[in-house]
Amino acid sequence: MDTYLLAELTVTHNGISVKLDYTQAQLVVVTDTGYRLWYIDIDGITQSSLLHMFNESEDIRVDLTGLTRDGQSFAAVGYFHPNVMHQAAAIRGDGELQGF
Repeated sequence: MDTYLLAELTVTHNGISVKLDYTQAQLVVVTDTGYRLWYIDIDGITQSSLLHMFNESEDIRVDLTGLTRDGQSFAAVGYFHPNVMHQAAAIRGDGELQGF
């Protein structure tokens, strides 16, 4: 399991891109017997309207781009799971994590 702190993260949903404003985010990449999965944990999201929108939506699929703190860029598709009460979210990866 490898963990990368994120400097930037942008999600695109229904053609609208939003750069997330957060206190901390990390990308976790898990490789197990040749199979790779990934997810992103995000804490301290200040955009409460975005969290509420995903909380009320059945369509939580997002395209995303990001940059790790050490300068590695990536792009992927995932599913945005908000936690409105804690101003947090998890993005479950779906498929390839381009750039890794």
